[in-house]
Amino acid sequence: MTTAVAAPFRFFSLQVVRTERLGPSLVRVTFAGDDLAYCFSDGCDQSLSLFLPHPGQSEPAVPYELGDGWWQAWRELPDGIRAVMRSYTLRALRRDPDEIDIDFVLHEPAGPASGWASRASAGDRVVLLGPAVADNRAIRFRPPEDTDLVVVWADETAVPAASAILEALPAGTRARLWLEVAHAGDIQDLVTEADAEVTWLVREGDSPATLDALREARLPPAERPYVWIAGESGQVKALRRHFVGERGIDRRRVTFVGYWRQGLSEEQLREAG
Repeated sequence: MTTAVAAPFRFFSLQVVRTERLGPSLVRVTFAGDDLAYCFSDGCDQSLSLFLPHPGQSEPAVPYELGDGWWQAWRELPDGIRAVMRSYTLRALRRDPDEIDIDFVLHEPAGPASGWASRASAGDRVVLLGPAVADNRAIRFRPPEDTDLVVVWADETAVPAASAILEALPAGTRARLWLEVAHAGDIQDLVTEADAEVTWLVREGDSPATLDALREARLPPAERPYVWIAGESGQVKALRRHFVGERGIDRRRVTFVGYWRQGLSEEQLREAG
């Protein structure tokens, strides 16, 4: 039974269909489930909440049968029982059959989600809190209709969304993208009909040269650019200052999303507000 939470979102009971290693630190997990017939999204950076089981559990403990009371009940479950919740973006949603792809970043030491993804296999069960309405508030990439240049920066946590954005851009759309990954082996071949230039930034140790690379970059002339930047919140804030303060782009045309914060788990981020 699938229980609605607060429209336009609902819970979906899913199972792993297959996994695909995309690079040294990236793995794609494909999920299916009868509930996916009711999952809809028109967004390129659709945000999702994924609930994962602890090792030894056959499925995640999420009391979604309680309807609107699920959140408090979930928080009150013991630490070793309560399902691990992590935020991800939807990489792809397909029909016939109904499937979704979510790309996971693998890292050491592995956190709960990274560890789960590295071990995932067909039949593993998860619970997803996702969109039941195609246009919803968990979609952030919304370029104005008059946009004449799309500018994107993403680290590996936001590369799935940035890749979906690139693939969805209409033919002839001018775009410049910077995608940052940990290893050269994580670079992916992306397909687009847009007039796009994609620059992959590979970190060397712990010293990514992101801000320097963007400061040195020459953007095509544009009167109404739109900027989308997502990833580690400190980097995102610095890049927003660069685009608004140094390049003079209208702040209302800059979308910035902190997917994570250096040194903090998602639980700590939620506690921090």
